[in-house]
Amino acid sequence: MSDAHSFDLEPIERASQDELQALQLTRLQCSLQHTYDHVAHYRAKCDRARVHPRDLKQLADLRLFPFTVKDDLRTNYPFGLFAVPREQVVRLHASSGTTGKPTVVGYTRRDIETWAGLVGRSIRAAGARPGDIVHIAYGYGLFTGGLGAHYGAEHLGLTVVPMSGGQTQKQVQLIRDFRPDIIMVTPSYMLALVEEFARQGLDAADSSLRTGIFGAEPWTEAMRADIQRRAGLDAVDIYGLSEVMGPGVASECLETRDGPVIWEDHFYPEIIDPVSGEVLPPGSSGELVFTTLTKEALPMIRYRTRDLTALLPPTARSMRRMAKITGRSDDMLIIRGVNVFPSQIEELALNLAGLSPHYQLEVSREGHLDTLAVRVECMPEVAGEAAVRTRLQRELQVSIKATIGISTIVTICEPGAVERSAGKAVRVLDRRGK
Repeated sequence: MSDAHSFDLEPIERASQDELQALQLTRLQCSLQHTYDHVAHYRAKCDRARVHPRDLKQLADLRLFPFTVKDDLRTNYPFGLFAVPREQVVRLHASSGTTGKPTVVGYTRRDIETWAGLVGRSIRAAGARPGDIVHIAYGYGLFTGGLGAHYGAEHLGLTVVPMSGGQTQKQVQLIRDFRPDIIMVTPSYMLALVEEFARQGLDAADSSLRTGIFGAEPWTEAMRADIQRRAGLDAVDIYGLSEVMGPGVASECLETRDGPVIWEDHFYPEIIDPVSGEVLPPGSSGELVFTTLTKEALPMIRYRTRDLTALLPPTARSMRRMAKITGRSDDMLIIRGVNVFPSQIEELALNLAGLSPHYQLEVSREGHLDTLAVRVECMPEVAGEAAVRTRLQRELQVSIKATIGISTIVTICEPGAVERSAGKAVRVLDRRGK
């Protein structure tokens, strides 16, 4: 319901560390036992590792248990990791399957209610108020973004505009006509909407939008600043992945905007060394691992997200935060022996006035050497300035070389030259071996 009470903080969001950890331990023991009893694949992993749910006496004991990885879902496609009879699964979602079989996830009715509650908590943390209108431009369908956002906004009692992705002109029309307060969308598509406002002779900063809740792809602080300036709204980060739940695993609070708060009463986070798998000390950067504490249909024990980040101390809530994701341990580019993350290039490009956040990296191989080409759009105001574009090209090349340590072929493109996507932006084209 949308009464004032639904906008109050839940007691767990203000709980002491002792209270939170006691709840986590109880739920973790139940989740481990539930998975061991009902998922043959994970039980076999535990048996091989000679570990049993009764060995979990304290939270730190979780490090004894085997990881779950995306290949576990693919090899047990479609329903082999479900921990309840398929008849109790009320919803299926799946990844796009761009790298083989899709990963299928399922939800019981209680899972859907939990998910809706956590996305609702996330939207409230972003500053939602009773009576707000939420424009959802995440894709609907098998992708978890659209429906996850939708159920969360409805749970909070808000008015939902289920626009989905695409139809950019119509998106702008409905934002003008319906006057939504909040938009939920990928940051790259938000910039496409800003450009459509401008194409129609309008200033996006004059729209009714007060808050943007952006996720589904990594984005930098520089992109946040750019979106806030051009769209005239507060930009907050929401994090999730379908294997763990969908959007709403973690989300930023409007009052601090200092990294997504992990809803630790439902998801237990660890940071590991991506090579050795060892748990790292608090504050270390490494690969994020999640264990679900309350999921029924598809519990995930120590799921390796491949996202590289760090856990930060609590601020606005009683739970820990995530630092900005610096890349992924599995989509990291290795160019002539140097590790390169697309987000690094984005940050450097946005440090140069005159360049836009729309970019694409193309990796190719000539003989035995990898080559990285960087295409970045310029801003409209410098499109006709050949000398400025040449200078920006040279400055970005020098900046990449100095910061990352590799030589690149930089092209400064016309506005609109990089293909837009209504969903996740395609940042990397890897032509090696093709």
